Amino acid sequence: MLAEMLGKIARDYAHERIKPFSNSDFGNFVRRDVATEAKKQLFGKPYELKLKASVGAGNWAAVPWLAFFDPLETETATKGFYVVYLINPQTRTVTLSMNQGTTAVYKEFGRLNGRQVLQRRALDMAQRVPEYAALFDTGTIDLGSDEDLPSGYIAGHSFGRTYSLSDLNEKVVCDDLEKMLAAYQTLIERGGSTPSDIMYAEANSSNIDETRRYVLSRKIERSGKVRREVLSVRKAVCECCGLDPQIDWNYRGPTINTPLGVHHCAPLQTLSEGQTKRYIVPDDFLVLCPTCHRMIHKQMDTSDVDHLKEQMRFKYLRLILP
Repeated sequence: MLAEMLGKIARDYAHERIKPFSNSDFGNFVRRDVATEAKKQLFGKPYELKLKASVGAGNWAAVPWLAFFDPLETETATKGFYVVYLINPQTRTVTLSMNQGTTAVYKEFGRLNGRQVLQRRALDMAQRVPEYAALFDTGTIDLGSDEDLPSGYIAGHSFGRTYSLSDLNEKVVCDDLEKMLAAYQTLIERGGSTPSDIMYAEANSSNIDETRRYVLSRKIERSGKVRREVLSVRKAVCECCGLDPQIDWNYRGPTINTPLGVHHCAPLQTLSEGQTKRYIVPDDFLVLCPTCHRMIHKQMDTSDVDHLKEQMRFKYLRLILP
């Protein structure tokens, strides 16, 4: 059971990390068995999440973790925001946390300023989903280490729950996880840690609901996971103007890197908060060149590719010459 496994990590990690890291049975238990057990918590849930458990890369980490990533936001612990269990081996506690990728922020702002950025964003995140933050604790967490990454996790913590070994009841742990994952989905739908003024400017709207739907739609388009899925089933040719990168630009690279955009053409008004399935591949998508993609977003109906074709006033020379 998940609670029992998390308790084992918290109880045994300090002892296990004095052993060799390479080929560690305990390390394999965390990376494989704990992640597999955690995946069981997603069965029947309307979430498409990636999971990863880690005890370090090459050497034992100061803080082992188990994370849940929504590919629309991030697929790695180094950037974006995600749900994570953080283990304090010193106090033998487990913290369920809405947290953020530290590495990318450190790289952009430096360590000291980066922690301040993480703290500001953590507060914004909690305020964006107050109904969920109120179900958890918003105080500072203790991870038993002042190393760079744990310090970043502490700064990036938005809200969550810390369990002692005696608190790790299976029902309580699973109930809290379900609430936290619901908070995660809602936070993504409401713009995550992106400041409201930036969202309004991107959507060119002053209506918060319309803005959030627009931002979510663009997030879907920019997802690497979505792009891979769409380009695996739709031809890599612009579905409006007919631009074919292989013919018109002599493109010879992999399809995933083709200079075409994946357009989420489901009407924005159909994207409601809490919707269990945000998109359907390939029905909800068009493959468009950068120009057509930009222009279709200027239409009232961003799904009407036929109208966009009617407005087009150019042809490629290869379509004219015999």
